[in-house]
Amino acid sequence: MLGKKWNGLIIETLLANGPQRFKCIAKVVTKCSDRVLVERLKELEQDGIITRKTFTDSSLIQYELTEKGESLEPIMNAIHNWSDKWCDLND
Repeated sequence: MLGKKWNGLIIETLLANGPQRFKCIAKVVTKCSDRVLVERLKELEQDGIITRKTFTDSSLIQYELTEKGESLEPIMNAIHNWSDKWCDLND
């Protein structure tokens, strides 16, 4: 699940910014097509990582992490720490 392209960045965006609308996520995941982003969001929802919340008074839809999704925060932090230590972006 984390290894699938764009999932890590989607999760990271929701961890850093809280619930987000599709357009806000798309602004961060700029190289991902809307079609692929929709697929990834559906997959993450099916896996119980995010929830899709629709507001009844409008067509507003937000995506937010579930408890399961929020539990990925220490893993994401560990990956960032490892990357900062061992990966040179110029390579």
